[in-house]
Parts: sequence; structure tokens; C-alpha cells
Amino acid sequence: MRIVEKAGCESCQHKCDIFLTSKEMGLEDSLQPRKVAYKKYEQICRQNSIVTHAIILCEGNAKMYIEGSNGKNIILNILMPSNYIGLLAVFGSPSYSYNVSALTPCVTCHIGIEMIKKLYYHNHNYLIQLNQAFGSSVASIMKKLLSLSQKQLRGKVAESLIYLSQLYESHAFTLTITRKELGELSGISEENAVRVLTEFKNEGIIGLHGKVIEVLDMEMLQKLSLIG
Repeated sequence: MRIVEKAGCESCQHKCDIFLTSKEMGLEDSLQPRKVAYKKYEQICRQNSIVTHAIILCEGNAKMYIEGSNGKNIILNILMPSNYIGLLAVFGSPSYSYNVSALTPCVTCHIGIEMIKKLYYHNHNYLIQLNQAFGSSVASIMKKLLSLSQKQLRGKVAESLIYLSQLYESHAFTLTITRKELGELSGISEENAVRVLTEFKNEGIIGLHGKVIEVLDMEMLQKLSLIG
């Protein structure tokens, strides 16, 4: 981790809700954002550590995951630019309940959590926006828990491939996660993830070209995900 510079919100391409709200309230000079760069695989935040800043992912991809026993982790989400990290502190939890680490070189913007709380409690529109973001995050985790508890191997991998296709907005995408991490995203072992991918390839459901996955039969993937 290294601090790149004090972030310049006016020149930032993302124009996040934090900046727009603070500008509306005349508080933009109080933000004092910092840009921080992380190398691939570097930890952005750690499970059980205290939340001191709201973190916005500006560049790169990161994974949000929970550490399990015996080194078995569960990946909850793949984070893309403009995603928030650290919303829970606004809603009453002072520490992270998950880890976030960089899948690719990442740049993040850090803004003090007390400033976020000030905007949240004094601006109705921002309160609604943050509640919606938090609600969406919780709904995604609930869906993940349902999948892990009820679906079989093929259904889990099918759901993960649909998720990644939607995330990258393409039927053909380059994986920024390893086969092991695909297993962690699906709640199965690396060996089972590789086996199911091979089955899907042999059945003409997907194409595999190194790290590039091409969804050839989205309708079948959706059916497999639905029936579990």
C-alpha cells in the first residue's frame, strides 16, 4: 500500500455521491480524500479491523470475502470501480466483517468515516442513496447464502458464471480470479470448480480459452442455476 496523492475530487471521473453531496452542502473542502494504490493480492481491509474510512474503489478489481476454517474462504462479491468498501460502520458496526484484497493493481479513495456520518445524518438524499447501496449489498449476500445452502455443484458454478458475465457486461470475459477463487465464489473446492467448467465446455455451454471464458448458451446456464 502506498499513498499516491491527495485526491482531487473535481478532476475525478467517478464523481461519487460523497463528493456530490458534500458539494451540495458546501463541505467539499472538508472531505480531505486520499488516493491509495495497492498491488495485486494486497489487502485493502481486514476482517475484524476497525473501520476508519469509507473507501471507494477507483481503479482495478478486488474481492470481498470471509475467512473460513482450514483456509476455506467464501468470496461474497467481486468489486468494480465506484463500489463502496466500509459501509457497515455507518450502520452501527465499527469493524469490518469481511476482508477485501486486490485482484488486480487497484487505486482507492479514502474519506474519513466521521465525514460520511455527517453527510448521512444531515442530508436526506444521501441517506436514501446510502441505504439503497447497503440494502443492495445485503440482498446480494442473502442470495449468496441461499445458493450455498441449497444448490448443487453445477448450479453453483452456473450462478457464478452468470454473475461474472453480468459483472463484466459481456458473454466473453477474462477472469481476474483463479480457478481456486472461482471455487470460493461458488462455495466449492477448486477441483470441483475445474471439473464443472470442463463439463460445461464439453457440453458446449461455455468456451474456455486460457483465462477467457465465453458463455455460448446463456439459456442453459440460467436453467442450471435456477434448478440448482
